[in-house]
Amino acid sequence: MRGRRASRDFGFPRWGGYGRDSDAVHVRMCDHVGCSEAGEHPAPKSPRSRERWYFCTAHAAEYNRNWNFFTGMSEDEIEAFMKSESDLGGAYRSSATYSWGGAADADGLTRVERDAFAALELEVTATAAEIKARFRHLAKKHHPDRNPGDKAAEERFHRVRTAYEILRPRLNGGG
Repeated sequence: MRGRRASRDFGFPRWGGYGRDSDAVHVRMCDHVGCSEAGEHPAPKSPRSRERWYFCTAHAAEYNRNWNFFTGMSEDEIEAFMKSESDLGGAYRSSATYSWGGAADADGLTRVERDAFAALELEVTATAAEIKARFRHLAKKHHPDRNPGDKAAEERFHRVRTAYEILRPRLNGGG
């Protein structure tokens, strides 16, 4: 058998190792004590930490139900954190596309605000309580979870939500 390489396979059954042609699959186990399921769902070990626990679906759900970002923080630390987060969001809020809807008319309303009242099916003289109540009613009626697969209801929900966001400064006495 010169020139031919001798096979290491001695016929049936194959004497090579079982699965020798496939790579080993790494399975991370759930970090919950005593669990033998695969841990496929990462969860932070503590706020602002890069370290992660890895849980199975059931233990990830349990962990999420009991998670509190502010655990271990004093009232002052919580307040400082919330203030810093709201300061960071200010630039985003001010860049909203509907923040300036044109010049105000004689009633002090912009075209965008008038459109928002129309989307909520309200008169421009509506009170803050009426705006909130109408928004809640229409949001519940057209919410995508209540109307699965209904694209028209989904679009209507987004129009109602945007209209409420436009009128929100008026609710707080800003307009």
